[in-house]
Amino acid sequence: MKHTLKCQGLTKVYKKNTVVNNIDLELEPGKIYGLIGRNGAGKTTLMSMLTAQNPPSSGSVTFDGMQVWENEKALSHLSFIRECESTYNAGMNPFKIKEYLKVAAMYLPHWDASMAENLLKKFKLDPKKKISRLSKGQTSMVTILTALASRAEFTFLDEPAAGLDAIARQELYHLLLEEKEEMGRTFVMSTHIIEEAKDVFDEVIFMKQGKLLLKEKTEDLLERCVHVSGRAEAVEKAVSGMEVHGKESFGRTMGVTVLLAPGERIPEQGELTVQRMNLEHIFTALCGEEESE
Repeated sequence: MKHTLKCQGLTKVYKKNTVVNNIDLELEPGKIYGLIGRNGAGKTTLMSMLTAQNPPSSGSVTFDGMQVWENEKALSHLSFIRECESTYNAGMNPFKIKEYLKVAAMYLPHWDASMAENLLKKFKLDPKKKISRLSKGQTSMVTILTALASRAEFTFLDEPAAGLDAIARQELYHLLLEEKEEMGRTFVMSTHIIEEAKDVFDEVIFMKQGKLLLKEKTEDLLERCVHVSGRAEAVEKAVSGMEVHGKESFGRTMGVTVLLAPGERIPEQGELTVQRMNLEHIFTALCGEEESE
C-alpha cells in the first residue's frame, strides 16, 4: 500500500511572528523532495511539524488520514533526526557515537542495526569516539546514518550535506537514491547546495517567508523557466501578461525570469536573448527578495 503524508492549513506562530503560513502540501511515496528556501523561510519548522516534533498553531498533519500528533502508529512511519550536537545541557556532549545510536534505536521502531553498522564502516566513524570530539562533517555523518538506519518510510533531512566534502556528498546522494529505489522510501531534504543536488530531486518545494511558493517536478520547472533580456521596452512587451520574477534593470536594458504557463512561449525577436536557467538561478530569482532572519 502506498502511503501519503499531508498537511492542510499548517501554520506556526511564535508570539507575533508567523514562521509557517497556511501551507497545504502532500508528499507521495518513493520520491526525493528538495526543500529549498533562504534562512528563516520556515523549512525546519515545517519539517518539525510534519513529523509531530512541534505542534502547529493551526492546521493539521495526517498520514493516510490519521492525525500524526501523539499517534504512535502514524509516527512509526516518520523520521526527522536533528543534528547531534557537540554540547549537551550547556556542557560538552559526553555520549559516544555507539551510545547515541543505542538511544536512537530505542525510539525508532524500524531501526536497522545492520545498516547502522555498515554505515559506521562506510563513513569511517569510530563508535567509541565522543560526539564532542567530532568534526562538523562527522556529526553530519552520524545524523545521516541515524536517518537512514531509521528505515522510516518518510525521512526528513535538514541540511545533511553541511560540512561534508564533495566525495561524502556524492555518497549521500547515492545512498538516498538507493533507498528510494530499493525500499520505496520518501526523503525530504533541505539544502543550500542546490545545483549539485538537483539531479537527486524528483520534485522541488520552494518556501518564501513562511509560505509555500511552489511544488513541482524538477525537470518541469527547469523546462518552463527562462531568462529574458534585452532592451527594456522589448522585454516588457514580450513578457506582458506572463509570470515574471527577478526583474533586473541595467540602464536601457532589462533581464527577467519568466515561469511559462502551458502553451506560453517568448516571441522570437532579434533584440531579445532567451536562455534556460539552472535550479540555483531560478531559486535566486524567485526567492531573492526575501529577507533572512
